[in-house]
Amino acid sequence: MTLEARGSDTRGAATTGNRQEAPGGVWDSVKKAAVVIGSGILFLAAFGNSLTWHLQRFWGASGDFWQNLWTNLHVSFEGRETTLFYLGTMLVPTLVFWGTNALLLLVDTTGKPSFITRYRIQVDKNNPVAPVKVFHVMKTVLFNYLFISGPMVVAAYYLMNLRASSGQSFRRLFHQPGLYKQFHKQHHEWTAPIGIVCIYAHPLEHIISNMLPVAIGPVILGSHLSTTCLWYCLALVSTTISHCGYHLPFLPSPEFHDFHHLRKPVDQFQILNVC
Repeated sequence: MTLEARGSDTRGAATTGNRQEAPGGVWDSVKKAAVVIGSGILFLAAFGNSLTWHLQRFWGASGDFWQNLWTNLHVSFEGRETTLFYLGTMLVPTLVFWGTNALLLLVDTTGKPSFITRYRIQVDKNNPVAPVKVFHVMKTVLFNYLFISGPMVVAAYYLMNLRASSGQSFRRLFHQPGLYKQFHKQHHEWTAPIGIVCIYAHPLEHIISNMLPVAIGPVILGSHLSTTCLWYCLALVSTTISHCGYHLPFLPSPEFHDFHHLRKPVDQFQILNVC
């Protein structure tokens, strides 16, 4: 037998051996997986009740904490629910809105710090924002906040007591060509928006498109004050993020709404209507 023949026989034997060992390797993997899965099932069976008990205690303690906090607050105000309502739906959301936007305005008007400005979506716009533009926006924003949002919260309190029915958001209505020119065009003066632009709108639009969609839910459901307060704060923070102009880490991307401001919105809705 030649050396080449012997080499061929050796390779053939090795290949045959590998083929014979392959099923054993698969079987070993199956056994290991069975051990791991079985151990997990046994662990859950043994400690499942204990784990459930601890979770129930944690959940109950959390619920007791918030209930006790509300009870103490209610007692402190001697049951004056009207005062509590206005503090929860006006004072707390106001602190959240202006606290958030004060920080954004500081960044927008100074162009610093760089670890925030580097996340600006439209890098060539509002870097920094001209003070005259901020002053122009602030006049409308303060008017809407003080003379529209405030009275509407007062009205919402009485509507919640009456549990009246309500309508729906008319946001798309203001993007129709006729109404857009009369009302919504003011909001889109900013093609590269900043935080406070979220309520820079015509007063009528602010009532119908900004305030009603937020206020209607708690009115219909008769929501608890703490829920209403949290809902108002979330709404203000959400719309601020959508208009802030920065794609910050760990926050929802506002690029879709930034693009909405950058392009002509009437044309966008004509395309979406066809879709």
